[in-house]
Amino acid sequence: MIRHILLIKFKAEVSDANIQQARQNFLDIPNKIEGVLEVEWGRNDSPEALNKNYQYSVIMTFADEAARQHYLPHPEHERLKHHFVPLLEDIIVFDFTL
Repeated sequence: MIRHILLIKFKAEVSDANIQQARQNFLDIPNKIEGVLEVEWGRNDSPEALNKNYQYSVIMTFADEAARQHYLPHPEHERLKHHFVPLLEDIIVFDFTL
């Protein structure tokens, strides 16, 4: 399995409604793309204040490398990015194999 982690910093002007729509778009991905086993979405609530202003995270679990390679160019992933990327001030993407 592969974990795909996004650390997200939204632009200051992004509305809560846009963030909630982005969240739902991510949570819908396992129903749309084979090999995406799970998507988790969370808002930072660490008391340590070490998040460098990154507010949200997404953790996706892919079945294997083939699933990740299927996801990356998939039309549903492209649709997600089309709506999501304009909301971003910054993002960190980090993958690792379990």
